[in-house]
Amino acid sequence: VQLQASGGGLVQAGDSLRLSCAASGRTFSSYDMGWFRQAPGKGREFVASINRSGASTNYADSVKGRFTISRDNAKKTVYLQMNSLMPEDAAVYYCAARMIGTSVWGSWGQGTQVTVSS
Repeated sequence: VQLQASGGGLVQAGDSLRLSCAASGRTFSSYDMGWFRQAPGKGREFVASINRSGASTNYADSVKGRFTISRDNAKKTVYLQMNSLMPEDAAVYYCAARMIGTSVWGSWGQGTQVTVSS
């Protein structure tokens, strides 16, 4: 599966932003989907994930209650709604896909930049 992330931008602290990740291919519903981020000088960190049906989600503690991951399998798209953004949320955000039966995030999008001014 190929992934294309979009929706990043420059916002002020407290603002909201919604990221999208569009997938190509016919088997989108066979993949768990996730969002990761990488800030300058730091390693890539997990943000959120959603299972194939959308019924189960997981979040990093740092974003719980502020971010919401969702997916539309008919549109082959996964979303990350980010509310109450903070300067420490600034990073390049990547979407990723994990095939059913595997534990590896094997497909990655190109990343979209989120900048949060204080």
